[in-house]
Amino acid sequence: MDNNTQKVAVVTGASQGIGEGLVTAYRKLGYAVVANSRSIERSGDPMVLTVPGDLAEPGTGTRVIEAALAEFGRVDTLINNAGVFVAKPFTDYSDEDFDLVTGVNLRGFFEISQQAVKAMLATGGGHVVNVSTSLVDHANTAVPSALASLTKGGLNAVTKSLAIEYAARAIRVNTVALGIIETPMHPVETHATLATLHPVGRIGAIADVVDAVTYLENAAFVTGEVLHVDGGQSAGH
Repeated sequence: MDNNTQKVAVVTGASQGIGEGLVTAYRKLGYAVVANSRSIERSGDPMVLTVPGDLAEPGTGTRVIEAALAEFGRVDTLINNAGVFVAKPFTDYSDEDFDLVTGVNLRGFFEISQQAVKAMLATGGGHVVNVSTSLVDHANTAVPSALASLTKGGLNAVTKSLAIEYAARAIRVNTVALGIIETPMHPVETHATLATLHPVGRIGAIADVVDAVTYLENAAFVTGEVLHVDGGQSAGH
């Protein structure tokens, strides 16, 4: 394998749901994939390297990128898909909740993104995609989500900051801000109720997210974008 031509994507939160869908999608695009989640099985695909680890713990993000470089020699795309969501009234959040949500959503973004950008600078460019929520732009009385907005709002903001910081060095940074997506996180019996939160009247499919990320991957003139994949949620209700 020629490490100079084989593109490599790193996907976090990759063991199920959206992350698993993105691993499959990037393999179809011809990328080698490094897949991380807290617990992830080895892949039978030699072009998929699995690296278990909790990104909230210092050192894990660095270890994932080092594994990518050791196995495939480069990093072209990082998708920061790992995230946690705890919905509670603001005054009910505990210190443990705060540490959990900021640990995964912010520290989990920070360290691995730093290391990925260093690797991208070494090879002349790359792409970072963050996963956020439409609740940042469209708060909902039915879904109290202060910690989600605090952390994912930070990702929306840093997306623009990093896109401008690295625009002249061929690294693009974008975000997909999601509505509610049909994943193992949401029991089937809740789907009908959740569908009503979206103007289009359904919840999103993993394929909807994959299509959006694939679009951003191929959109060479798009950077600093927060692309809403939310059935119109952020536009109004």
